[in-house]
Amino acid sequence: MATPQAQSFAVPPPPAWAWWLLAGLAGLLPLGIIGMLALSGNPAHGATPALFIIPMVLALLLLTMRRRSVMLHNGVLEIRAALYTQNVAVSELDTERARIVDLAEHTELKPFIKTNGFATPGFTAGYFRLREHFGKAFCLITNSQKVLWLPRRDGKTQYLISLERPQALLDALRAGNR
Repeated sequence: MATPQAQSFAVPPPPAWAWWLLAGLAGLLPLGIIGMLALSGNPAHGATPALFIIPMVLALLLLTMRRRSVMLHNGVLEIRAALYTQNVAVSELDTERARIVDLAEHTELKPFIKTNGFATPGFTAGYFRLREHFGKAFCLITNSQKVLWLPRRDGKTQYLISLERPQALLDALRAGNR
């Protein structure tokens, strides 16, 4: 029996301004620390580690924003979002209720409280609570206008995924769930 080939689904990049925001913070935060120390009259040697650590952490965050992918293989949906990876069997997804949403219209599905995630304007990845009834969700959101909402059959978790072609993944999941 032939093994089904893995399917990859394109995730749009975060908007350019999201990248520039983090890059700007990497440069401005150390300057702000130096400025505050100069104004306070305290010696700067105590802040030296922060001057190196803050830009390094922000650079790491910039790199993790590049790690985003969605794959379907052997009946498993794999979502890679920054530092997080979520694998879920297609049979555990309620594909009949799943739909493509615009989070500006469906505010009940917007990530609200970060429980273990990474969020900047224009990029959301990891585990969040949603506005409506504080439901749990694993998110990979780079474009809030085309988000595939995938609830699990058990009702405990849902997935919010930005995709270039969300209907293609939804069709593949429904075909695999038959």
